[in-house]
Amino acid sequence: MSFITKHMRIVLVGLSAMAIGAGASAIASAGAAGTHAAHGTRAGHRAYGLRRLARRAVHGSVVVKTATGFQTITFNRGKVDSVSGSQLTMTDGTRRASDQTVTLTIPATARIRDNHQRATLAALKSGQRVIVIQAPKRTFVIAHTPR
Repeated sequence: MSFITKHMRIVLVGLSAMAIGAGASAIASAGAAGTHAAHGTRAGHRAYGLRRLARRAVHGSVVVKTATGFQTITFNRGKVDSVSGSQLTMTDGTRRASDQTVTLTIPATARIRDNHQRATLAALKSGQRVIVIQAPKRTFVIAHTPR
């Protein structure tokens, strides 16, 4: 069973956070001006638009209701700058633009994947693309070397 399949729920929550953050950003940047063209579009076009926004999201957080109360899940997407012990320094952003540099503390229990293989935090290299999803009970770090 693959890592993604095994942890589908947390991955879906992280991706939902990306979509919600991207949607909120798009709504905020669009403002109240303009026409309501979305009412005339088909659902497939709206879903495509949400996927496009999710691909562009670089940082976000979402609060979800659980059996024990509310929990916050955050994600960061960008490029690895350095790794020192349990500290991952990365630049949030896309391949073409960067937003901010953040340092994240990655717990020893984190699930780390590097190019689809299990890895340690120390195995990550500067310049790799990375997504970090931090939930209350688990942290996921998914890295890959750009082509």
